[in-house]
Amino acid sequence: MSVGTPAVFLDRDGVLVDELGYLTRVADLRLFPGAGAAVRRIHALGYPVVVVTNQSAVARGMVSPAGLEEIHAELRAQLGREDARLAGLYMCPHHPEAPLPEWRQDCDCRKPRPGMLVRAARELGLALDERSVLVGDQHTDLECARRAGISALLVRTGKGQDTARTLSERGGVIGICDSVADVPDVLRAWAGRHSGVMT
Repeated sequence: MSVGTPAVFLDRDGVLVDELGYLTRVADLRLFPGAGAAVRRIHALGYPVVVVTNQSAVARGMVSPAGLEEIHAELRAQLGREDARLAGLYMCPHHPEAPLPEWRQDCDCRKPRPGMLVRAARELGLALDERSVLVGDQHTDLECARRAGISALLVRTGKGQDTARTLSERGGVIGICDSVADVPDVLRAWAGRHSGVMT
């Protein structure tokens, strides 16, 4: 068991906000119903909440780093209006076949590789073991959790319906939720089996 605080890592698109393919404008950002309350309730359970998101729209030239910062500022603002806050937000702007050479990298941070989680754990003092959970809607999220050595929780929003249909095994997946709004209840039931997490 690693040293650090158990945390919940959330994918962004399809988990917290509408899946649009590429979110490139602040005006298009829409939290899923219950997302703010879910983040607030997860935090109340004792978990820091950290967003980890692949954002190859930067590498594709569809949004600038500054534009992405504005989108994430709006995400924090919308959550804040529901008294919800993030402990951190990490994004990967790279893609190995990016049209923009400055972002063309086969990096360690792009999920399913666990670089964003490793960095967050180091910077925020978080645990990378089975007590921490990554909530996602795609196989890349589940594989990222596996590589990081943490648990995974699948939501059916975004691309989650297709992921659930093609999920060949449940190893490391602690549950499948209809949406992020259901995540706190799953965590509450699950956390009692793990030390260091309030229930």
